[in-house]
Order: sequence, then C-alpha cells, then structure tokens
Amino acid sequence: MFKDITLGQYVSGNSILHRTDARVKIILTLAFIIVLFLISTPISYSLMILFTLFIIVLSKIPVKFIIKGLKPLLFIIAFTVVINLFLTPGETVWSKHLVGDFSLTITRQGIGMSVSMFLRLTLLVCATSLLTLTTKPLMLTDAIERLLKPFEIIKVPAHEIAMMMSIAIRFIPTLAEETDKIIKAQKARGADFESKNIINRAKAMIPLLIPLFVSAFRRADELAAAMDSRCYNGGINRTRMKEMKMCELDWYVLVFCIVYFSALLVIQLL
Repeated sequence: MFKDITLGQYVSGNSILHRTDARVKIILTLAFIIVLFLISTPISYSLMILFTLFIIVLSKIPVKFIIKGLKPLLFIIAFTVVINLFLTPGETVWSKHLVGDFSLTITRQGIGMSVSMFLRLTLLVCATSLLTLTTKPLMLTDAIERLLKPFEIIKVPAHEIAMMMSIAIRFIPTLAEETDKIIKAQKARGADFESKNIINRAKAMIPLLIPLFVSAFRRADELAAAMDSRCYNGGINRTRMKEMKMCELDWYVLVFCIVYFSALLVIQLL
C-alpha cells in the first residue's frame, strides 16, 4: 500500500504542465480546490471531471500511475462515502431495522452527498498529485517562497516556510518506501499485518512505528548535516542559477483555467 503513494514524487517530462511556471500551478491548484468544494450540480461535476482528465492527458503521465495514488486513500474515501450515505437526513429511500432503536436509513440527499464526496476526494487527489508529479522539488520551493514574499512585510519567514513545506512533501515517498521495507522485514520475522482482528493488527504496528521514527530522525539529522556542510543560512543572501520568469505559455494556461473555473461557478449559480 505504502509503495503506491505518488504525492511528493516527480516524474521527468517535457509536457505543457512540466514547462508551466510552478507559481501558476500552485495558484491554479488552490483555485481548483476552492471551485471543487463550491460546485454541486451534475453538470459542474461532469465539466470538472473532463478538466481533470484533460490536464492528466496534457501532463503525459500514465492514468494508471495517477489512479495508483488513490489506493492508500481508498479506506478514507470509502469511510467518508458510507458515513454520508447513512447519516445524512432527508427523504427516505431505503430503511432496515436492526436492533432496538437502531436502524440503517438511506436518503435521497445521502446518496447525493456520498456521490459528491466521492467525486470531490477522487478529483482532489488526482489534481493535487499532478502538482508534485510535474514540478521539481527545487522549483516548488522557489515558487512557494515567491508567493509568500509579500507577507515578509509582516515578518512571515517566507523562505523557511517554503523550505519546510518542500522537504515535508519530498519526504512522503521516501518514508513510504522506508515503511514498506520495514513491513517486509517484519513479515519475514513472523509479524502479522493482515489479521482480521483489529487489536492484533494494532499491536503489529508497534514494531513498525519504532524503527520508522528512528529512520525518520536519522534522515532528518543527515539532511541537517548536509545543509550545514554546504553553509546553508536560510534565505539570507541566497542567489539562484535560474530566475523564475513568466512566459507566454504561463499566461495562456493561467487565463484559460481562470475562464474555465469562472464558467463553472456561473453554471453552478444558474
């Protein structure tokens, strides 16, 4: 399961998304998330699905690779869908009495809400994964720093925040790979991570968490030593070999997405 995590990975390429400025991709990703949670009509969701498929095709990243990133979150998505399906009040469609006053009830509003949450979470993971899959970690750090630069007026440490966010995202696949190795090693020693008993599965996680934390602290110490040996001193007097500049392609992508998202919101209000 852990090896299927795609968030934080970068896939080399020369697609339109790879060549688009990282600042534009961050802004449009935030806009995508906002619009995704504002829409609720079938037409709006259909257009958002088409848009997501369109940018996946533009990225030239295999659809199977994008879908693989959903596997670690299947439990969360399924749990959210079930909760909304049975706990949303409204017009009853199906009901079954179980024990005492307890009964399972599915409402028309619950079906709509569960489908809505399923689409939102699925599209959210697919779209946000493309941000890291098509952006180099260094470019992502620089973009976040540039976007946070205006907030330095109120003493916000833009460079430090950007660096922490970039390192955190970058270490997700690294720690996932480390977790997968530890699980395989523990299974070879007789650990049972697939038991149907929840208590036994929880106990099996203890010998997994301890070496994982040790590995995480070791990697953090190695990273700190590497940064210190290169005389890293935060954002003070830091220069870049390649300065970020908006080109014609970036403006085209920005304008197209803003117009598309605006049209979605207009359709939602109609």
